[in-house]
Amino acid sequence: MAPIFHLLLLLGLCGNTISKGAPSPTESPDVLHFELPAVNYETKGSPKADPIGVLFRMVHVFLHVVQPHAFPEDTLRKVIQKKFDFSTDYKEVVHYELGLIICVALGLVFVVLMPLVGCCFCMCRCCNNCGGEMHQRQKKNGPFLKKYFAVSLLVICLFISLGIAYGFVANHHIGTRIRSVRKLADSNLKDLRTLLNETPAQIDYMVGQYNTTKEKAFSDLNNIKPLLGGGIHKRLRPKVIPVLDDIKAMAAAMRETKEALESVNNTLKDLKDGAGRLSSSLSSVKSNLERSLNDSACSTPPAAASCRSIRETLDQLDDNTNLGQLPFMNDQLDSVNEVLRTDLAGLVEEGYKSFNDIPEMVQTQTKNIISDVKRVLDSIGSNISNVTKQVPVQDAVSNFNGYVNETERYINHHLPTVEEFELYSGVGVSFLFCWILMIIVILTFVVGGNVEKLVCEPYENRKLFQILDTPYLLNENWQYYLSGLIFGKPNIKLTFEQVYSDCKENKGIYTSLQLENHFNLSEYLNIKEHIQDINRELENLNIRLDNIVLLDEEGKKNLKNFSSSGIDRINYTAYLTEASKPPTKVDLSLFADNLEATATNLTQGTLKESLMVNAENIKTIHRQQVIPLEQSMSTLYQSIKILQRTSDGLVVKVSKIIFSLDAAQEFIKNNVSSIIVEESKMYGNTIIGYFEYYLHWVKDSITKKIASCKPMATALDSVVDIVLCNYIIDPMNLFWFGIGKATIFLLPAIIFAVKLAKYYRRMDSEDMYDDVETVPMKNMEYGNNGYHKDHLYGIPNPVMTSSLGH
Repeated sequence: MAPIFHLLLLLGLCGNTISKGAPSPTESPDVLHFELPAVNYETKGSPKADPIGVLFRMVHVFLHVVQPHAFPEDTLRKVIQKKFDFSTDYKEVVHYELGLIICVALGLVFVVLMPLVGCCFCMCRCCNNCGGEMHQRQKKNGPFLKKYFAVSLLVICLFISLGIAYGFVANHHIGTRIRSVRKLADSNLKDLRTLLNETPAQIDYMVGQYNTTKEKAFSDLNNIKPLLGGGIHKRLRPKVIPVLDDIKAMAAAMRETKEALESVNNTLKDLKDGAGRLSSSLSSVKSNLERSLNDSACSTPPAAASCRSIRETLDQLDDNTNLGQLPFMNDQLDSVNEVLRTDLAGLVEEGYKSFNDIPEMVQTQTKNIISDVKRVLDSIGSNISNVTKQVPVQDAVSNFNGYVNETERYINHHLPTVEEFELYSGVGVSFLFCWILMIIVILTFVVGGNVEKLVCEPYENRKLFQILDTPYLLNENWQYYLSGLIFGKPNIKLTFEQVYSDCKENKGIYTSLQLENHFNLSEYLNIKEHIQDINRELENLNIRLDNIVLLDEEGKKNLKNFSSSGIDRINYTAYLTEASKPPTKVDLSLFADNLEATATNLTQGTLKESLMVNAENIKTIHRQQVIPLEQSMSTLYQSIKILQRTSDGLVVKVSKIIFSLDAAQEFIKNNVSSIIVEESKMYGNTIIGYFEYYLHWVKDSITKKIASCKPMATALDSVVDIVLCNYIIDPMNLFWFGIGKATIFLLPAIIFAVKLAKYYRRMDSEDMYDDVETVPMKNMEYGNNGYHKDHLYGIPNPVMTSSLGH
């Protein structure tokens, strides 16, 4: 148990090293992410499985059959507390060790009886008994018995060989594993040094990340204009921007209306003048054609018919418009010009500017408070630095390094002796001395079996730790020994099993050893007071946005004047109707073409020439007067449509804009204060959140990641589970199991060997097959058929040779 206590004491010492750190992270802000440098350890938790494990499990099954009782927790507690009285409590030991005692008793009987029986057997043989008689009795089942004894002896020898093989395998395994102990020890010591060397680096990294957090917070404080001011602006935007956009659109509509009114007046004047000129020109052409049709040639066929058809179309040469009834829009234009004397577009831009200046106003009004918040954040950094300075990391690392170095020197000093000793584990020579071998089997059986059942198995299922965690067991004044040893507070529930489990799960020493009872991180890293200071500072953000004016009274009046400018009372139908008419009743170009075609069919003369001239004049009128008039009427139509679209529901539109404007202005007046408070709180929570996340990460790192005690648990596993149980006890148990089996089978092997030997020994006499008479060998002259064969045994018979000579 000494290695266990030693390693647990090292855990405690290392605990004093890292007793000062911090808690678990909340959700990480997207802009902050911390990750401790990875620490890689070489030593694996358990050895790799190999084929010999099947043999070890076989021995475990045998031990379970021999000793099936549960782990003697109560008895062990009495022994540790020195309350075990053998005179009264021996029954508990006997009950638990009964299987081992029986096996040991059988072994001792074997040790005592084997040489005694061997001595008696030898004396019996010397008296020509026990197979010592040199007479071969021939029996009918003799061949069968010889085969039976031979096969039985072969099978028993195979079992003996198998047991010996187990012994050699165990011997080879323990030798191989003992030679790998140095590598395992070096690996564990390297992991412990890695733990000690990386822990200060991890703490430095952890402290260094405070600057990253502070830089992000300072960046947000320096960017209060887009962050806080932009947040307020964004909250007000849905109410304000649509109204300003509508007013801006109305200002553009005013300018467009003025341009349309001017266009209507100018176009209408041009149309009226052009229509007059067209009417005069058409009257002149019409008069000329009438004179031409009065020519005498029109009275004679075939010209008479042509003249008559031309005369019937003369009424079509006339103006088709009634533009005179369309009044000019001077009154409306004057009203709009009066409205445009006020620069509504400029007023709207001022409203935009007043609203868009909110972020700038926020930055200007919070300049002093931001400086105060920065000072508070700097003080948090000072507290964290003070906490880390209170941690005697280097001193504790140096002290623990001393223990590691001392352990390494101890291993390097004694390991060569162990490696040299393992060369004498081979006991092949001693197989000839079975009773001595049985003593070795008994000793290894008692030691290996008890260590397996009392150490290895309870260590694996952690009952050994549960025993150690029994209140008042290791110290009658301490309820929990480990907390009393580390903190001097034995009432704190800190158990060996819990520490081992946490270390196996790679938790930090702070959590595993419950070091919050020695150094409470929550108290040292409590920033509630600082958060309150920051909140107070942010609550003092006296941001005033009362002077935001979207549109003043002059602008509102301008909108109302525009709605009463009269453009909504214009008879747009009359204008659109006239603008949609063609300038003439007939298409002059087509009329001229028809007139020219008619004149072409007439005979050459004055009439034909006159008609041709008039046709050309009509084409000129169409080209120079009608086409420009059509273009002007199209322009008039477009201008009227613009005016109609603008004036459609103008009063209602303006009323809605003014209503929305008043509503937006009222919303700003009534809600801007609460919006400022809400956005300021969100902004402050974001700043504080960086530090809360950082401190949670610090706590989580120290409690779960920094100084992970897994190398400690791995070192303990290496000592108990790997070296003691796997490298030593398992092969030791396999050794006594194999050698014990071989030794036990020696007894039947001797019996069968003796039985079989007489069938292959040279006898002085033997029974004859022809009769039952016994004939001495010296008088035998015959073989199986009554005659003696000299070469029967391959050795000349001097008696028979002498007889034959005579």
